[in-house]
Amino acid sequence: MMRGMGYLLGGAAALALISSLSLATPGFRDLNHNGQRDPYEDQQLPIDRRLDDLLGRMTLEEKVGTMMHGSLRAMDSPIGASSKGYDLAAAEHIIKETGVNSFITRLTMPAAEFARQNNAIQKIAEGSRLGIPVTISSDPRSHFMTVVGASSSSGSFSIWPETLGLAAINDPSLVRRFGDIVRQEYRAVGIHMALSPQADLATEPRWARAVGTFGSDPETVSTLAGAYIQGFQGGAKGLTPGGVATVVKHWVGYGAEPEGFDAHNYYGRIAKLDNASFALHVAAFKGAFAAGSAGVMPTYPILEGVSVNGQPLPPVAAGYSKPLLTDLLRGTYGYRGVIISDWAITKDCPVECIAPSAEKPQTSAAIAMPWGVEELSQVQRFAKGVEAGLDQFGGVDDPTALLAAVHEGRISEARIDESVRRILWLKFELGLFDDPYVDPDRANIVVGDQKFQAEADAAQRRSQVLLENRGNLLPLKPSKVWLHRVDAAVVRAAGFTVVDDPAQADVAIVRTQTPSEKLHPHHFFGARQHEGRLDFRDGDADYEVIKKAASTVPTIVVVDMDRPAILTNIKDKARALLVAFGASDKAVMDIVTGRARAEGRLPFELPSSMMAVEKQNPALPDDSNQPLYARGAGIGPSR
Repeated sequence: MMRGMGYLLGGAAALALISSLSLATPGFRDLNHNGQRDPYEDQQLPIDRRLDDLLGRMTLEEKVGTMMHGSLRAMDSPIGASSKGYDLAAAEHIIKETGVNSFITRLTMPAAEFARQNNAIQKIAEGSRLGIPVTISSDPRSHFMTVVGASSSSGSFSIWPETLGLAAINDPSLVRRFGDIVRQEYRAVGIHMALSPQADLATEPRWARAVGTFGSDPETVSTLAGAYIQGFQGGAKGLTPGGVATVVKHWVGYGAEPEGFDAHNYYGRIAKLDNASFALHVAAFKGAFAAGSAGVMPTYPILEGVSVNGQPLPPVAAGYSKPLLTDLLRGTYGYRGVIISDWAITKDCPVECIAPSAEKPQTSAAIAMPWGVEELSQVQRFAKGVEAGLDQFGGVDDPTALLAAVHEGRISEARIDESVRRILWLKFELGLFDDPYVDPDRANIVVGDQKFQAEADAAQRRSQVLLENRGNLLPLKPSKVWLHRVDAAVVRAAGFTVVDDPAQADVAIVRTQTPSEKLHPHHFFGARQHEGRLDFRDGDADYEVIKKAASTVPTIVVVDMDRPAILTNIKDKARALLVAFGASDKAVMDIVTGRARAEGRLPFELPSSMMAVEKQNPALPDDSNQPLYARGAGIGPSR
């Protein structure tokens, strides 16, 4: 617990010296600056009593501000992806003038400085009229892949396999431990909410977001998503004071995107299912509900072909669908937590969003996903979202339109109170009203703790899947090796001699990844996501390397898999074939040399051809014709 600090956040005048963050008498922080201990400031009282008192003091403007979940801007980035720190002047304006008190952070910086930056945000919030603390959220930042809008750079946090890798291990206790470690790291720097896990089913092989899932099997996804939530939230049945609130996503059917085109993009705004396949996607969320996930995030696309309670879903995205949110989620499944929209669903989608070009590409300013409600006004969109069941709007820091919806009689203040109560309850449960500050020195100790990273490294090793080992090539003994996309220093440290020509080698080790295409280079997300084909073809740089090496020397091929690669052209060329779902070169070499065993099993099937991929049903798991490897394939210890 911090008693004070002095540090300089350089830059403009707004980034001034914050001389101290003094804590008040235990049980009392004078948040509204009136010199009295009011009920909402008294940590000895039950949360419901404190909530009732606080809600009674809030203006309508402060309530609708609480229903926004903005993005903390950085000094050099409007979306906050930076290592230079927050734009504190902008943050102060938003927090104090609009009442917004929930934000995503995308900063990447050393832990102690990250903690100081988040403390600075809390200090601003402490100076607001009621002193309501800020809930700071994050996309996943504990893995290898980084894609804006889906994940952040790991920075100094422990680095684990992708969630696909955790699914390959399929050990709920390990997933729970992963969540517990990341929980400690997040809270050490002042992050309170994880915008994860993905309980989506990876049913369409070409889908760009498969890497963030637990694979294609509903039962596995349900179990592991539940374990993830238990680890993050610090308990088996819901959020605890030392936990990190999870927001399970994306409710529901996100993985059923035709051709794998993602709904962050205009061209991917439709998902197609039927009631039978939809039931599989719903089943994947049951473990998250049982674990008491604090939040749920609806999916972007419009779901076609689905009925709820005998009625076809309206042609709008899930965030605007009352049957999906109120009838199914809250009604059938009894969900009582916060429903937070995905980012930018209330924004207008301009020409640069619909059909960008080389001359006018889609920039971050033109990101919008108002699928199915494009013709509605901003005020109508906010009203429709609340009516559908939303509590909070992601990526929004201007409550003006929601306020207008109340003033126009589209939404009652009583309905606003329902959502605000849910949002504030999380803040009370997390202890933020009593002490939102963190200790930068302790953050430096906790984040990236070598013991934590040792556990992450072990998971990287376990998660690898050995598909072929012809002639028992592995484990490999020290010899002369030729390398492609593998760090020579790591291989030398394992006792090998690295040569420059395959003809001089005893063996080759080639690292590659699932093939992809850049089919939409002018779309903001399309340009960053892996789309298109999954097979290796003549002319592909890595495939040419594999052919050359395999024609000369026994070759070990390691495929980094964010989507299910087609390995038909690789299988006959690789003496040993290894799949990695987020593993360092060191972790890979530990498997190659036998220092550790690959324990993973494929979390989805690997199709045999693109023709089979094109003929499969995007909404059904593992349904391609004659897959090359079935889900669950792998050479390793029996389970």
